[in-house]
Amino acid sequence: MQADIITHVRAADAPPAIGPYSQAIVANGFVFCTGQVAIDPHTDHIIEGDIQMQTHQVLRNLGAVLAAAGSGLSHVVRTTVFLTRFADFEAMNEVYAQYFTMTLPARSTVEVGALPRGLLVQIDCIAVVPGATVQVIEARESESLFDLDADADF
Repeated sequence: MQADIITHVRAADAPPAIGPYSQAIVANGFVFCTGQVAIDPHTDHIIEGDIQMQTHQVLRNLGAVLAAAGSGLSHVVRTTVFLTRFADFEAMNEVYAQYFTMTLPARSTVEVGALPRGLLVQIDCIAVVPGATVQVIEARESESLFDLDADADF
C-alpha cells in the first residue's frame, strides 16, 4: 500500500453510512473509523435492549468495518466512546473489556446529550493496518519575523 493513497471503506457486515461520510478511511497505514452504533446491518433495525446488548452490536459493527479495511479490533490504538448516560459506563465497560483483551487502546469516554435514533452508545476508533508502512514527514525549522523581545505586550 502506498502511503499517499486514501481508501474509502465499505463493509457489508456493518450499517452503511447514511450521510456524506465513509464507514472508514484508510490512509498512511491507519484506519479512521466512523462511530458505529447498535444497528443490525442485515435488518437496519436498532438492537433493542440495555447498554450491554447495544455495546456488543457496536463492537461487532466496528470489527466488521476494521476487517473490511484489512485490520481488526486487536490493532485498535484509540477509541472514543459516546454514552447518553454516564451511569451506563460500568456496564458498557464490562462488554468493552471482552473485545479489547491484549493491547488496550487509549480511550476517551464522554456523555452526550443524544445519539441518533435514541441509541445509548456509539464508538469510533483509529487502528493500524498490519504490515503497512507509515510515512514519517520530518518537521522543518521555520524562521519567524516576530521578535518577542521587542513586543511590550508580553
